[in-house]
This record gives sequence, C-alpha cells and structure tokens, in this order.
Amino acid sequence: MLRLSAASLAGTAIEFYDFFVYGTAAALVLGPLFFPTFSPVAGTLAAFATFGVGFIARPLGSVLFGHIGDRRGRRPVLIASLLLTGASTVAVGCVPTYDTIGMAAPLLLLVLRFLQGLGLGGEWGGAVLLTVEHAPEGRRGLWSSFPQVGPALGFLLANGVVLGLSATLSEAQFAAWGWRVPFWAAGVLAIVGLWLRSSLTESPRFLEIDEPARVPLAEVARGHWRLVLLTAGALSIGYAIFYTVTTWSLAYATEQLGVSRGVMLTCIMGAVVVKGSLTPVVAILGDRYGRRPLCLIGCTASALWMFPLVALLATGEPLLMFLGFLGAMLSFITMFAVIAAYLPELYEPRVRCTGAAVGYNLGGVLGGALTPIVATALVEQGGRVPWGVGAYLTGVALLSLGCFALLPETRPVPAPAAEPATG
Repeated sequence: MLRLSAASLAGTAIEFYDFFVYGTAAALVLGPLFFPTFSPVAGTLAAFATFGVGFIARPLGSVLFGHIGDRRGRRPVLIASLLLTGASTVAVGCVPTYDTIGMAAPLLLLVLRFLQGLGLGGEWGGAVLLTVEHAPEGRRGLWSSFPQVGPALGFLLANGVVLGLSATLSEAQFAAWGWRVPFWAAGVLAIVGLWLRSSLTESPRFLEIDEPARVPLAEVARGHWRLVLLTAGALSIGYAIFYTVTTWSLAYATEQLGVSRGVMLTCIMGAVVVKGSLTPVVAILGDRYGRRPLCLIGCTASALWMFPLVALLATGEPLLMFLGFLGAMLSFITMFAVIAAYLPELYEPRVRCTGAAVGYNLGGVLGGALTPIVATALVEQGGRVPWGVGAYLTGVALLSLGCFALLPETRPVPAPAAEPATG
C-alpha cells in the first residue's frame, strides 16, 4: 500500500503541477502577452477564461478515461492521462505570443489548455481508484488521502518554481522567457511519473468484475444521474475556495492592491503547506467518524469564513492575508481529505471510474472554472473590499451544504465483535 500510494501521490502531484502552473501564469503574465489589445482587467478576464477551458475539458476527460478505466482497467488510465497532460503542458511553454503570430497565439493556448484538462480529468479517477480498491476497508480514507496530497504538492512545486524565477529574473526577463520555464520542466516531471507508475499492478476490485459495463457513461446517466449532480454540487465549494485563494487572489492583490508577487505566493504557499500536511490526519478522522459528517462541517465552516476571507485579503497585510487563506484551506481540507474515499464508495465497481470522476470534475466546472472569472468581474463593480466575492462564495458554500445533506454515509461499519461462548 505504501509503494502504491507513493506512486499515485507522485503522479497526481506531477499532473496537478502541470494544471496549476497555467493558473499562476494566467494570473501573472498571460493577459498582457496573449491579449495585449485588451484593457488590463479585460486581459486578466480573458486569461482566466482560457484557464476555465481546462475545467470544462475535465468532465470530458473523465468520460473518455472513465470508459477506459471501467472497460480496460484503472492502470492504463494512469499512463495515458500523464502522457497527455505532460505533452500539452510542455507545448504551452513553446507557444509564441500575440506579438509574434497574432490571434493564433490565444487560439493555440485554448487548444492546449483543453488537452491539459482532458488529461487531468482522467488522472484523478485512475489514481484514486487504484489506491482505494487496494486499500483495506477500515483504512480506505487514510490510504486514499495520499493522492489528495498530490494537488498541494503540485501547487507548491509550480509556485515554488515561479517564486524562484521571480526572485532571480527581472520583470522584463520573466515576461520575455522566464514564465515558460515551469512549463518546460513538466516534461522532466512526466518522465519521472511514468517511471514510477510503470510497475503498478491492476486493481483487485476491477479484476473481480465478471462483466464490465459496455457503455459506462450510459449506465451512469441512466441509473446514477442524481448522484452525479449531487456530488458535483457538493464539491463545487471546495474548488471555489481553492481557486479563489490560489489563482484569483494572486491577480487581485498584485493588480488592485499593489502587493508584490513574491509576498502573495509566499502567503498562499504557506496556507497550502498546512492544508497538505493535515490531509492524512483529517482522513483518519473520516475513517473513524464517517465521510459525510466531516463534509458537512467543512461546508458550514466555509459558509461562515468567506466574508472574513475577503476582508482579510483586502487589507494587503501579509499576516492577515495568510490567516484568511489558512481559514479557507482548513475548511476546504475538512471536506476534500475524505472525498477520495467517499466518491468511489457511492458507486458500484463496474461504473465507479466513470461515475466518481464525472461527479468530481463537474464540481470543478461549477467551482473552479467560474470562480476566478466571476470574482474578477465582481471586483470591478465593488469597492476596495470585495464583499460581492464573499457573498458569491457563501452562496456556493450553502449550495454544497445542501447537496452533502442529501448524500448518504458510506463508511464501512465495523463488524461487531463475537461474544465468547459460554458453557
């Protein structure tokens, strides 16, 4: 289990590195480089729109790779998704800017971002299911939390590279070529990930299936559509929080408040470090007390924290911003530490790869794709403190809370101990 979880974690971290490095670039440089004819705010909105395309592609990737995972096995999904995401990320780093090839530049960016999202849509389902379906019943939450640490590691790696480049390059150098380096580094990481995953064995639960689903998506749509919609709505606040903190706040603070890029990245990364470190701890609580109670607690905390989050962010003070981010990330991880065990347990094995991945990635469209765009537009209409953003996030949290309230608990109930025989 340790070797399997480590390989899943490493691969997930690499693929999310690819995805996150685009988000950071969108917040910092892609607007002026690929949409120079737009105003600064419109350029940022356009860059975030290309960022959102990756989320729209993720459910399609979950359908494509979910079909492979439910028909051919979980292991092939891990290899194919990593290859697709890695290759498209390296290609983003090679796209000429608008000044060189005109409108072809943002169009290429859109296509490659779509391919990134397609690959990542298959990654989560394959990595999580391979781990969950190998894990013993009473420890599914713990072992499946290791792939959930991957996004935090991928984010820290992506932003650590950007922070290092920002510290060593001038603004002109970073805009000219420095922003491309993190995308090129994805090629090396993809090779490492493929090597780690080459020795993984197939899921025992998949091998036990006598008759795989012929068209998994059709079975999910016919028999589990309500479950897919509920899980998508339930997960939307997690995505909204994560991309508010890691993507939108970066653009907002550097452009609107004049906070330096290095300060913002340091504050955000500090909160993500705490979130990643606590993921296995919260997952153990999920094994003990159940998945659903923690999700309800996390949603409630999110609804209560969104207005304090934007108020602390608007101060521009590093310590206060960090406290705002930390509270948001603690609310987030209370839900998402147990999601890797919770979602697969909601679906039967023959359609599990498709059902769990589609629900997970639809939540990304609702929460991750829309939030940076909506938040940027709301700031334009408000004052210094973006109360509209707080209201929007609180509304998403209440929606998720209602969806989690309608979902069942799935934690396996321990068998009662046998009473000793009496003579």
